Amino acid sequence: MANSKGRNTVNAVEELAAPIAESLGLRIWDVRYLKEGSQWFLRVFIDKDGGVDINDCENMSRALDEPLDRLDPIDGEYILEVSSPGIERELVREEHFTRFIGADIMVKMIRPIEGIGKEFKGVLTAYDDGMVTITDHSGENHVTINKKDAAYIKLDDFD
Repeated sequence: MANSKGRNTVNAVEELAAPIAESLGLRIWDVRYLKEGSQWFLRVFIDKDGGVDINDCENMSRALDEPLDRLDPIDGEYILEVSSPGIERELVREEHFTRFIGADIMVKMIRPIEGIGKEFKGVLTAYDDGMVTITDHSGENHVTINKKDAAYIKLDDFD
């Protein structure tokens, strides 16, 4: 979502969806508006303590439908998808990083880091203003990266 129109759409949908999610006992994890092939997708990722199930997704989708039609933040047709961020959830927002300090993560960089490579795992040990510090599992080595230099940073729940 490189353009400002996409960001404006995402911001408008987040503002609309957050109180709806809260009323259903959920929280918004992320909102993405992207084109895949010839189709546009509006993806709303929801979360709650204990995990999200299909009923949560259905309830959120139904509750969001009419207000989204009224707000009409998107020109043209799109497909609305409401889902869980999944087990290997991508950390994208500041609150994600601060909430999961101490958690195992996996990182894929846009460009390799000398001596480390392009992909690595470790423990999220700090986050400050877009700078992410990861410590290896021995606790001896750490690296600090700029979040924007990573292709993704995800929770690693499989170690």
